[in-house]
Amino acid sequence: MVRNVQLRLSLKEEGTPNGLEIRAAKYLGLEDGTFKIKVLRKSIDARKPKIFFNYKLAIYINEPAPSNALNFKYKDVSNAKPIHIVGFGPAGMWAALRCLEMGYKPIVLERGNNVKDRRRDLKAINQDHKVNPESNYCFGEGGAGTYSDGKLYTRSLKRGDVRRIFESLVFHGATDQILVDAHPHIGTNKLPKIVQNIREVIQKQGGEIHFNTKVTDFVIKNNTLKAIVLNNTDEMAVERVILATGHSARDIFDLLHKKSITLEAKSFAMGVRVEHPQHIIDSIQYHCSGERSELLPAASYSLVEQVKERGVYSFCMCPGGFIVPAATAPGEVVVNGMSPSKRNNLYANSGIVVEINVDKDIAKYEKFGALKGLEYQKDLERLAYTSGGRTQTAPAQRLTDFVEGNLSVDLNPTSYQPGLNSAPLHSLLPKLIGGRLRQGFKAFGDKMHGYYTSEANIVGVESRTSSPVSIPRNEKLEHPVIKGLFPCGEGGGYAGGIVSAAMDGERCAEAAMAGL
Repeated sequence: MVRNVQLRLSLKEEGTPNGLEIRAAKYLGLEDGTFKIKVLRKSIDARKPKIFFNYKLAIYINEPAPSNALNFKYKDVSNAKPIHIVGFGPAGMWAALRCLEMGYKPIVLERGNNVKDRRRDLKAINQDHKVNPESNYCFGEGGAGTYSDGKLYTRSLKRGDVRRIFESLVFHGATDQILVDAHPHIGTNKLPKIVQNIREVIQKQGGEIHFNTKVTDFVIKNNTLKAIVLNNTDEMAVERVILATGHSARDIFDLLHKKSITLEAKSFAMGVRVEHPQHIIDSIQYHCSGERSELLPAASYSLVEQVKERGVYSFCMCPGGFIVPAATAPGEVVVNGMSPSKRNNLYANSGIVVEINVDKDIAKYEKFGALKGLEYQKDLERLAYTSGGRTQTAPAQRLTDFVEGNLSVDLNPTSYQPGLNSAPLHSLLPKLIGGRLRQGFKAFGDKMHGYYTSEANIVGVESRTSSPVSIPRNEKLEHPVIKGLFPCGEGGGYAGGIVSAAMDGERCAEAAMAGL
């Protein structure tokens, strides 16, 4: 017999050995040992001072609980028809895995390094302020997702099988806790090994992955993609290409634009990173003073406010995390956030960004056509570079000084390894962004008492929230003009995170294989 039940445990019950089993036995009126529990969902309710852990359970009475063993059947594709995949981020990885399942050979072309060698590129940007434009926090094996918090929350529930992506991650090495948590994440310390496992599976089954291999041109005849040029020298014949290059591959947008391949400008968001000591966020969210209970994870938050008809909202919130330099070219400063699996760093950071309507807000950039949002991004990233000191040092300001319009005499300690430089971001940022941010922060302080504090820094700029360019595709997920080209994932404008990109990769693989 199987019963589905929902239980709420207090903090004390959660900390009691076998507390869930004891609570379930009392709820069911059964003796312990006569049933088995499978946790289906776990979340924390901290809206009031008394905190509860919410559980959704399947309880198996006098019968064994099913195994959690997961299996994906990948075929040997050594001699199968090829599908070419440009980019090995989440979209490219799951496109390749789907090819294996359906009996096609993925040939992956990735401009950056593998995860092991990529660490040297990250060290160079953090310690030496040197940006490798081909391999960095955005480019390389696993894409921007490899060195991130690994947040798996998505709103794209109608675009594919979310559970299937989670199970695939577990199959390739993630903890099965992600199948249960309401807000699952993996952690930047564990993601590289999972990415490496996926690569090894693809190669073992006969797929190919070529690192340090950049697509520099497309050979198109009669509106059909015939070949791709690699590293400006080698030409590779292709029939179907999944373009999964991510939202920071600006050279791809430039290339498509120069070849008059249809692109569309897309609305996006830009702003700053705000960084608080983690204990401040814990005290607000958990209604506590001093250290939070060891049973509670580092607290997070989600904030949104409408300011002058534009949304101002938190983005990619990283509890117990750190800020990293995410530039993809010399002469720019871009910041992003990530967290380790335990989220045990001293700081909490989040992007706080402003919606930008590409058709109404940046009229001065109309001359750039479909690339107008991209050029706007570039200008703010160059501004951050110059105001930060012309290195990867980032411009920063105390939160209260930013809102009140004062230059910060000094700054708070930070997790951002390249360092911070005090700068008047309140006057440097365009009013479109800066003015709305200042009002937004005031509103957030009203919602979360203690959030608006001089102990927090804001760091600029958070500019790579999503692609400002969309590569259109038809109902078959193929470019409406260029046959054989399948725009995919965040770079095409069809995803907004690891899970949605992975689902889109699978869909594009299925579409590319149709009719081959």
